[in-house]
Amino acid sequence: MTRESDPALSATDPEIAGLIGAEVRRQADTVKLIPSENYVSRAVLEATGTVLTNKYSEGYPGRRYYEGQQVIDQIETIAVERAKALFGVDHANVQPYSGSPANLAVYLAFLKPGEKVLGMALPMGGHLTHGWSVSATGTWFSSVRYGVEQETGRVDMDKVREIALAERPRLIFCGGTAVPRIIDFPAFASIAREVDAVLVADIAHIAGLIAGGAHPSPVGHADVISTTTHKTLRGPRGAMLMCDAAHAKAIDKAVFPGLQGGPHNHTTAAIAVALKEAAAPEFRAYAAAIVANAKALAEGLSSRGFDLVSGGTDNHLVLIDLTSKDIAGKPAAKALDRAGLETNYNTVPFDTRKPFDPSGIRIGTPAVTSRGMGPAEMDQIAGWFDEVVGAAKTGDEDTIERVRKEVLELTSAFPAPGVCPGVGRTPRLSGRCR
Repeated sequence: MTRESDPALSATDPEIAGLIGAEVRRQADTVKLIPSENYVSRAVLEATGTVLTNKYSEGYPGRRYYEGQQVIDQIETIAVERAKALFGVDHANVQPYSGSPANLAVYLAFLKPGEKVLGMALPMGGHLTHGWSVSATGTWFSSVRYGVEQETGRVDMDKVREIALAERPRLIFCGGTAVPRIIDFPAFASIAREVDAVLVADIAHIAGLIAGGAHPSPVGHADVISTTTHKTLRGPRGAMLMCDAAHAKAIDKAVFPGLQGGPHNHTTAAIAVALKEAAAPEFRAYAAAIVANAKALAEGLSSRGFDLVSGGTDNHLVLIDLTSKDIAGKPAAKALDRAGLETNYNTVPFDTRKPFDPSGIRIGTPAVTSRGMGPAEMDQIAGWFDEVVGAAKTGDEDTIERVRKEVLELTSAFPAPGVCPGVGRTPRLSGRCR
């Protein structure tokens, strides 16, 4: 599964087995701050690595194009029913391979090539598949965009309405990939109704927060809900589309046969396991802790002079503009990585730098919260962040190396669930995963 000692893999391909073992140690020994990453449980890992990968299952339960579906139909039905119950939706499709194909299926369900979509601009926090020019969604469809205000870093819903009334899009996306604030689903729904557009809530980043009651739900507001199943939901790398009954047929037809063939049954099983975990009472405490940790991390960074887009966060994500620190996001992120603090460099709204060498860094708290860390550790991380960014400017590798050793002490106290042997959903507070 994730250990170096898996005998079949080690015997067949020791090179790959060794690299997997190295990744186990890397994940155990670093502080994962990328907001789109998390640690899945051993149960999710076990479901992912099963004989279900041997079975081909084009179609839907009870309507397959291959025989031998007696077990697969039950697994997919369980996953669907758990998604419906957890999010309170009429219909769920658990077959999309990942978030981008899920969003493409939405376009296929409701738009024809050349028709208009309104989405958040990528540099403002949106996603490639919301109509950005380098994506197929911006090539095949007519794209118009909204953003955030330069003064506040927040979406002005009156301006979104003005754009929608002027452009009359057939499809509107809300949500994104670098949005640190609550998404106003009711306001987006009102605008969509006014222009007769289909509203899609992309909750890939915040699905776990919604499931755990730490962010308002788009159910009852959005016609379609798109999400990945990892990130804050803490499942495998997959996706789901959810909707009301009126849109169910169009969504299912777009996923299969419109966009893809047979589902990945091992992923479907792992999604079902993750959804069961997310329905447990302790998941609500986990979701609340993610937000509390993000706020603590944001406060720790702000107090050390870092500029935060929108001034802080309401969810799991903090977007930092390093312009005032006189260093770009890329060299800062690489220095932080050498120190054992895993982030990603990211554009910020109104960025004057190029996307591959932007001004910002994007961080989040889903993974550190899974390890059992709390506000005290967030302040410690903010302090390291400040030290390493300063050291990166001066080339002070000694400081970076010292922080790396201190990070190892922290990770040894909070072993990673699912990665470290014997560590479950509630991490023990001693013993290094080596």
